[in-house]
Amino acid sequence: MNLTRCVTPSRRLIAAAAMVGALVTSASAIAQEWPARPVKLVVPFAAGGSADVFGRLVATRLQETFGQSFVIENRPGAGSIIGTDVVAKSPADGYTFLIMSNTHTINESLTTNKPFQLMRDFDPVAPINESDLVLVARTNLPASTVADILSSAKAKPDGMTYASSGSGTPYHLAGELLKSMAGIKMVHVPYKGSSQARTDVLGGQVDMMFDAIPTMVSQVAGGKVKAIATTGRNRSPIMPNVPTVSEAGVPGYTMTIWIGVMAPKGTPAAIVNRLNAEINKVTADADLRKRWSAQGTAAMTMSVAEFGKFLNADIAQWAGVVKSAGIKAD
Repeated sequence: MNLTRCVTPSRRLIAAAAMVGALVTSASAIAQEWPARPVKLVVPFAAGGSADVFGRLVATRLQETFGQSFVIENRPGAGSIIGTDVVAKSPADGYTFLIMSNTHTINESLTTNKPFQLMRDFDPVAPINESDLVLVARTNLPASTVADILSSAKAKPDGMTYASSGSGTPYHLAGELLKSMAGIKMVHVPYKGSSQARTDVLGGQVDMMFDAIPTMVSQVAGGKVKAIATTGRNRSPIMPNVPTVSEAGVPGYTMTIWIGVMAPKGTPAAIVNRLNAEINKVTADADLRKRWSAQGTAAMTMSVAEFGKFLNADIAQWAGVVKSAGIKAD
């Protein structure tokens, strides 16, 4: 009797160990077999923006690595909410992922009635990169410096306009943060994507906009818009003659846009970890980092856990900014 009691737990332990071993083997097999068909990367922004451009670059590298198609699907609208909700409702099978940005961490506090919650409905995968923004203005705008803009805005409240790729995006919050810190008023003109916003600034229909430096640098060089200031802590190495907003009249002002990848909640961890490892290989490539640096972009490399902590910290940071500045979605 006593012997039976001693043996039975041992058998249970052996069975449990065998089950754990089977699960580990199964997870490993899933990761090795994945992807067996094309993988969809949903960009919830219009084509031509930073998330689209860098998402396509990463997709191309992953396609080369896995020998399977990684397809970009643009689903813009509602400040990224439409495309993001599509991914949130997609099967968690490793064949649909979200190319996201700090638009998403901002929206957690700015847009509370959206149909998903970022950390509840998605799993972190990996970051891609980070870029400073540049404030650009139509060429015939009388204001040519931050001081000029502040002076004009104070003299004629709501007399100046700034475009963005939509409410809740970093381009929108960059303007709202400037308004809050400088104590000025400007009219926000939201678009369905950064390309449309950019077109109207270039065409002179809107006074100015904040845009990613890599996207706008050629337009500045070509004289199609004028660069007012950049938003980093230090001057951009590719725009060394353009002051930062902080040094040009709004001390302490900083704003960047970063891009990353998330998966529907419940996507197999083995797949998430494998994709994280492969994206990290892309962003750790020395030649790529050098090219991105020359464009004003810094590669980001993190583990899944590190990216999760980064996302939670960014959500908390923007919640504080949105509340203290009284920023509201349009």
